[in-house]
Amino acid sequence: MTSVTTATDSVLSLPDHTQLPDSDGTFVKNLQEHPQSILLTDSIKPILEQLHPDGQYCIGQDSGIYWRLTDPPQKGAEAPDWFYVPNVPPTLNGKMRRSYVLWKEYVAPLIVIEFVSEDGSEERDKTPPSHREDGKVGKFWVYEQAIRVPYYAIYEVEKTQVEVYRLIDNTYQLMTPSERGHYLIAPMAVELGIWQGRYQNAELPWLRWWDAQGNLLLTGEERAEVERHKRERIVEKLRALSPEQLRAMGIDPQMLD
Repeated sequence: MTSVTTATDSVLSLPDHTQLPDSDGTFVKNLQEHPQSILLTDSIKPILEQLHPDGQYCIGQDSGIYWRLTDPPQKGAEAPDWFYVPNVPPTLNGKMRRSYVLWKEYVAPLIVIEFVSEDGSEERDKTPPSHREDGKVGKFWVYEQAIRVPYYAIYEVEKTQVEVYRLIDNTYQLMTPSERGHYLIAPMAVELGIWQGRYQNAELPWLRWWDAQGNLLLTGEERAEVERHKRERIVEKLRALSPEQLRAMGIDPQMLD
């Protein structure tokens, strides 16, 4: 009896994240890249928890997105510095993803962010596969034409600037910043822009999120600091009251010592 191989069988036989390399052996080129990724992830988490109360979303930090099968496998992957995929689980079979494999998920990232470490030509490379004998493809082309990421951001630390592209009619269009100098990522109801300040003991321009009203989205540590200052102000106001007034409010004056 002759067996029949279906399209579904072919897809199931393709390698998954446990069978594909999770590194190409290169190292981070800029010491700011790692804390920058953490800053983006930490501050956006409350927003994503509101958007996904079921926890079904995935964030990648310098992780591979496999979009085609090649030999070696790494040639078929791009590793953005930061990306977010909605409505997919962060774990598979109880384990964290080693990479994000498009032919197993079918859901493209909503936004991809690249941190420029050289002159930016790699991040803006639009070379299609047919134009190179070695099979290398331009990052810009991959995100625009192959993966079709709705939003693509290129952050240049040295120039203190960020470009954000939006996929419109299958082509990336450079977005115009708002009066605040931010770019609206509408599906997330947030803005992306540059903030000058201190993070992890470094005073630098950092790529950060704001809400749609222009309020800076804080990290967990920053939120805790804000709450600490609020408590200190409340205590100072209470200390200005007399013991009788405090007792009338049900507060033991000794608690403020």
